[in-house]
Amino acid sequence: MALKTFNVDSDVYARFSGFCKENGFSMSRQVEWFMAAQTEEDPKARESYLRKLEKLRAGQFVSVKDFSKRYGLGKNGLRT
Repeated sequence: MALKTFNVDSDVYARFSGFCKENGFSMSRQVEWFMAAQTEEDPKARESYLRKLEKLRAGQFVSVKDFSKRYGLGKNGLRT
């Protein structure tokens, strides 16, 4: 694995960073998968990636700020 530097528009970076955080994605892994999909010789791989990404974007997500408060779990992981 190599560390690379890219110049990215700050607004685009902020939106993508927020998207990854909200959905629990690794930003670097998403970029890596995107690059692999773009350079894949078999176009089915690219289509598969885009379908998967679109399905994730369309998903129903619940915003949880305090997991233990929302689901009643104590520090030991047991219901309170």
